[in-house]
Amino acid sequence: MVDQLSSIDHDAWRQTHLGRLLGHAMRRFDERVLSLMAHDADVPLALSNLAARAQVTAAHIHITRHLSRDGSRLTELAERAGMTKQAMGTLVDQCEAWGLVTREPDPLDARARRVMFTADGLAWLEAFRNAVAQAESEFRASVGDEIATVVTIGLEAYAAA
Repeated sequence: MVDQLSSIDHDAWRQTHLGRLLGHAMRRFDERVLSLMAHDADVPLALSNLAARAQVTAAHIHITRHLSRDGSRLTELAERAGMTKQAMGTLVDQCEAWGLVTREPDPLDARARRVMFTADGLAWLEAFRNAVAQAESEFRASVGDEIATVVTIGLEAYAAA
């Protein structure tokens, strides 16, 4: 019995280490943002329906987070999101089918294409901005303003290192 308890205590770190907690927090935050977007009247109906049915995932949010308003090449987009070009290409294909983005010729390089937000994609981006602001506000209300500030400062410092 004692050996079992020490084994449990010895392995507890696997469930409570910082990386795991950060991962859980990020998933919870992204799920909340998508939920808010699914119920946002300003999001085009087809897109809010996709979000409500969990067809839009946190992976698709990479495009929303990393696509420049002026458009981006697929390789730039993948690099910013920390994904392979192939994986990002699949996400762009899906988002293009949903009407969020389009591919257009790159004015600086005739061989290249740029991924651009459509009008619906820009509405989605604005809804994303609003949902992130609300989710951050909810986080602050949940843990308190001081703790939220310390968490933010700590994460910024850790990410910059």
